[in-house]
Amino acid sequence: MAAAANPTKKTVTLIPGDGIGPECVESARRIIDAVGVGIEWEVRHAGESVFKQGVPSGVPVETIESIRKTRVVLKGPLETPVGYGEKSANVTLRKLFETYANVRPVREFPNVPTPYSGRGVDLVVVRENVEDLYAGIEYMQTPGVAQTLKLISRKGCEKIVRFAFELARAEGRKKVHCATKANIMKFAEGMLKRTFEEVAPEYPDIEANHIIVDNCAHQLVKRPEQFEVIVTTNMNGDILSDLTSALVGGLGFAPSANIGNEVAIFEAVHGSAPKYAGKNVINPTAVILSMVMMLRYLDEFEAAATIENALLYTLEEGKVRTGDVVGYDAGAKTTDYTDAIIANLGKKPSTTQVREYRPIRLPQVPADPVFVRPQTRRVVGVDIFVETELFPEPLGQALETLVAESPFRLKMISSRGTKVSPPTGAITDVVDQYRCRFLLRDASGDATDAQILELIQRVGSRFRWAHIEKLQEFDGAMGYTKAQGED
Repeated sequence: MAAAANPTKKTVTLIPGDGIGPECVESARRIIDAVGVGIEWEVRHAGESVFKQGVPSGVPVETIESIRKTRVVLKGPLETPVGYGEKSANVTLRKLFETYANVRPVREFPNVPTPYSGRGVDLVVVRENVEDLYAGIEYMQTPGVAQTLKLISRKGCEKIVRFAFELARAEGRKKVHCATKANIMKFAEGMLKRTFEEVAPEYPDIEANHIIVDNCAHQLVKRPEQFEVIVTTNMNGDILSDLTSALVGGLGFAPSANIGNEVAIFEAVHGSAPKYAGKNVINPTAVILSMVMMLRYLDEFEAAATIENALLYTLEEGKVRTGDVVGYDAGAKTTDYTDAIIANLGKKPSTTQVREYRPIRLPQVPADPVFVRPQTRRVVGVDIFVETELFPEPLGQALETLVAESPFRLKMISSRGTKVSPPTGAITDVVDQYRCRFLLRDASGDATDAQILELIQRVGSRFRWAHIEKLQEFDGAMGYTKAQGED
């Protein structure tokens, strides 16, 4: 981390955020100032106000420069208003600084009644934070068929899996579950599963379990106390972590950290909730606990424990609780709740304990873009995605005629992942986008780009095509999946 101008203080970029963000951030700042940690705040902006200034990303240059300098951010929730901007400013910040690990802890809180009170829920969801469907790469294949690319890399899996095991060690936890949909997405989600199983033996002190993500959701509702750390892909992690926050009282109690090897961004899981903005009624706990996570990242473990103990003591005492817990008519003001925590600094709850933490060792993964190097590779064919009003049988007949004298043969046609030609005898609906799979007639060959371009020209002479995918083999293994019903 870059050194601050004042060597006795740590400089942190502070982004107040939108909606309820400034109130929550101010609450956290008051508490940290009361503890006396040497933080020098560098206030910068992102989100709604920046979008309205005409900055498409919602993140201005001065904010980026501040983060590059401080390497640590505490931020309120950001809004992407309808009609402004192109991408979520929250996601933009995470991606710009490769904060690949999204850490979302949940634990049972005293005097916050839920159906799970008394069960001892205390777990962390570790969500990969920059890949998967959140890459946001989308295309309209036809006017009525949309496509989103799900990108999962071995390098990204390596980083998030190692981070999850290191976090378990740093927090004294003994179990890590890897939640995937590898039974369906065998390449993408399967890559996380395979990486997890290869890395796990390096952590013999940690029990490692794979679990299908839908069963994980089921088990979280049925018996959440069985989990300690759950590592998963981006979309799965987004969904599961919102589920887990509901186990302990809702998003008002859900902090998070976005951690990379260079920069860390700390923020609540909840959004900007504009209907509550400026009313002094919001629960700032999630932002306060995000700040506690920030302090531990800065090696301020004593201050972090002091604040967390005071917050838990305040909840345990039960005199001052916010409207999301007891109803907004009876709930304490945001400022009163903050005052109570400050008054309780130095006190410890009797029914709950703050976990012992150690510094986390961040995984050191080589920067080389090429993370997997096969010994052999070849292109055995190509999938061409075409748009047509034809039904499968006449489409197949037309394509076979077009490629009759080419190095490729038509193997099959699928619609939405299901083989529809040659016919299987099943009853399958179709849309106007088809995947047409062509394989080399020479089964031992290696298709050249020139051959593929010539094939595209043949198909394109009759049909509108949207995109292609090379069918590759790596070290003799298929690098593509078969359609449902394909031989």
